Amino acid sequence: MRERPFPVKAAVRRAARTIEASTPAHRDRAVDALRAFAILGVVLGHWLVTALVADGGTLRAASPLAHMPWLAPVSWTFQTLAVFFMVGGHVATKSHASARARGGTYRAWLRARLSRLFGPVAALLALWTTTALCLLLCGASLVTVRTLVKLALSPLWFLLVFAALTAATPLLARLGPLWPLAVVLHVDLFRFGLGGPSWLGWVNVAAGWLVPYTLGAAWTRGELERPRAGWVLLTGGAVVTAVLVAWAGYPASMVGVPDEAVSNLNPPTLAAVTFGLAQCGAALLLRDRLRGAMRRPLAWAAVALVNLSAMTVFLWHQTALMATTATGLLAGRLPGLHTVPDGLGWVGARLLWLPVFALALAVCWVAFRTGEQGPRRPAGHRSRVVRVHHRSTPTEAKAARDA
Repeated sequence: MRERPFPVKAAVRRAARTIEASTPAHRDRAVDALRAFAILGVVLGHWLVTALVADGGTLRAASPLAHMPWLAPVSWTFQTLAVFFMVGGHVATKSHASARARGGTYRAWLRARLSRLFGPVAALLALWTTTALCLLLCGASLVTVRTLVKLALSPLWFLLVFAALTAATPLLARLGPLWPLAVVLHVDLFRFGLGGPSWLGWVNVAAGWLVPYTLGAAWTRGELERPRAGWVLLTGGAVVTAVLVAWAGYPASMVGVPDEAVSNLNPPTLAAVTFGLAQCGAALLLRDRLRGAMRRPLAWAAVALVNLSAMTVFLWHQTALMATTATGLLAGRLPGLHTVPDGLGWVGARLLWLPVFALALAVCWVAFRTGEQGPRRPAGHRSRVVRVHHRSTPTEAKAARDA
């Protein structure tokens, strides 16, 4: 007798098949997969290298990379923002070209792009403004409040940079990545080699992330379709990064480390940019395999759901970590959550906390996802993707695909 699947498992499979059926056949699923992996990489990276140490009545930020620098390869795996900017540049360039072909205005296109980007921000700002005031009124130390607010709002820098590059997409559509890369090179030469002012490094906040963004525009133009392009970026970026770390004095960690003299990420350095190029090359080489993997309904459903909530996940993942940390204080000083990250015991304990962080993030998603997705539709109302797939003209379907 054939065994019947569990009801929950059967429901998940039905939902996955529904998402699969409602996806346009011409959609490049590798783009969505790369965006989902980039977001999840950043989230996991922050959860692994961000520690809040309970010191009496104060919470202070710390990092295991400061105590165990040999863990730097962790940052190589999970610092995936360059891939996100490349995908963003590719999608925005294609979307703008499609909007122009339909006769749409730049203002309408930009409003549509930014509304999804900044939708979840208002709730985050409101909650943390209220939280900070309550903590101060309850007598929490300024160090604790500043630490928590800084961590909670740190993802906003990414949104501001990404929004600025999105707004400049019509000007960047034909710009090659070598131009902003040259700016990063000269800024670092002047800053580190000639003793220039440290504030000059902040020029690289724009120039550094412009490199992968314009790489995405080159992808849209069809200049990165051959495997050779991916291999050149991967090998060239990896070799240059290794040289910069080994002989030019750049930090091995690709994320900021507290009390470190130089950060590769804040602001971006040449090493961070060349490392990002290597990551982008690897991402380009994986496109065909990802397209094959995304033909599986369950895998594609998971990626589609992450993309629907990408900004919510990104903005609230630090809040999930801090909510877990604050709640855990009720049980005392817990290893991997409130202790100094100075040994393998902390690493093992922190790995065990990851599912708890994920559960807290799921609660945040349930509470705040409407800022990104809008209110739930009535039962029986077909989703936007389904409506596009079944009832749109070819031009409208292409516009939805590019959005």
